[in-house]
Amino acid sequence: MSTFANVVDGKIVNNGASQSSSSISKAIEASKREAGGALDKDAFLQLLVTQMQYQDPLEPTDNTEYVSQLATFSTLEEMQNMGATMDKQSASALVGQYVFMEETSATGDTKTVEGTVDYVTFSGSKTYLSIDGTLYDYENLKTVADGDYTLAVKLADTVVTELDRLPNIDNLTNEDIDKVGKVVAAYSSMNSYQKSFLSEETQKVYNAYAEWYAEKIQAMQNTSGNDTEKV
Repeated sequence: MSTFANVVDGKIVNNGASQSSSSISKAIEASKREAGGALDKDAFLQLLVTQMQYQDPLEPTDNTEYVSQLATFSTLEEMQNMGATMDKQSASALVGQYVFMEETSATGDTKTVEGTVDYVTFSGSKTYLSIDGTLYDYENLKTVADGDYTLAVKLADTVVTELDRLPNIDNLTNEDIDKVGKVVAAYSSMNSYQKSFLSEETQKVYNAYAEWYAEKIQAMQNTSGNDTEKV
């Protein structure tokens, strides 16, 4: 069989080697772009195929080397599958937990999003946490709050929600005593750490309703006492 090669300036140019190197380089760059800058198992397989396709026919790669590379690929795939399974299990355990997510915008700005995980969903190899109706990439999870923090947030949210449901304080009537009483009871059950999760403005609003409630209860007690004395 005859072999031909190009001669440039009196030197033999190995087009096969040049093409192989260029093709592999292009394959690496393409794989990095598809994998977001990292070489995953699909990129590894693509590089292996490219290497086989453009190997030098005069000096082919030894079969043993291919077997070794395939073994490495299988190990890589198994580790990634195992890691994905563990991520899904860990993410599923976060439902109901209060978490902090670190999000980076397209402009490079970083912000922290916090809230309770409503549910976990999976799309391909990606895992997402739902917080207040918005999905966030599990990989952006920064911190999981402890139980005391989570309870404090929930109690504070309860007080704020119940305050918002009350009529304006200037429009309160005796029929609202029980409603205000529930807010007072919820606030009274909180310790100092939990109360610190309420803003100053919320504290002021609560104090106004609590003062109104205390006056009404005192008036009712006085009326009841007077009625007893008359009897």
